[in-house]
Amino acid sequence: MAVSKKIKNANIYLYIAGLMMVILFISSSQTFEQQDQSGLISKILGDEPFFKSLNNVSFMYGGEPVSISDSGYVGFIQFFVRKLAHFISYFVIGGAGYLGLQPRIRNVGLTAFVSWLAATGYAGLDEYHQMVTGGRSPLFEDVILDSIGAATAIGICLVVVLVKHLRKKRR
Repeated sequence: MAVSKKIKNANIYLYIAGLMMVILFISSSQTFEQQDQSGLISKILGDEPFFKSLNNVSFMYGGEPVSISDSGYVGFIQFFVRKLAHFISYFVIGGAGYLGLQPRIRNVGLTAFVSWLAATGYAGLDEYHQMVTGGRSPLFEDVILDSIGAATAIGICLVVVLVKHLRKKRR
């Protein structure tokens, strides 16, 4: 029995989501020091562009202050790079998960919910893994950020599905 093209394509998306999960698992196994990118950031942004504008930015994240005065310019930039990596990683997991599950579940809303729940659940497990690894600080705020990344990708998928449906209806 031949596997349909939709299922074959869906499998590719599930492999992409799985690959991202493996990358995150390996990354979570490393300490903060092993992942430190301050040397690279210093090399790329040695002139400290936008320092004056960014120097006024200050907020709390995970109960800790985030600002140039608290972390230094490089530490401040590294904070945003790390959080952007969280968002993008779970954006990929959420979107690829949705596209991989959609032909199997066939209900748009249920596919969106299951994809989001799976990505958010993995985010929670990832933070737990960081907790038992040592040298890391697992944060509930990171799970929320990851969940928002997944939801954003799934939301984009839903908009595309809606637009396709409306175009098909007009014909």
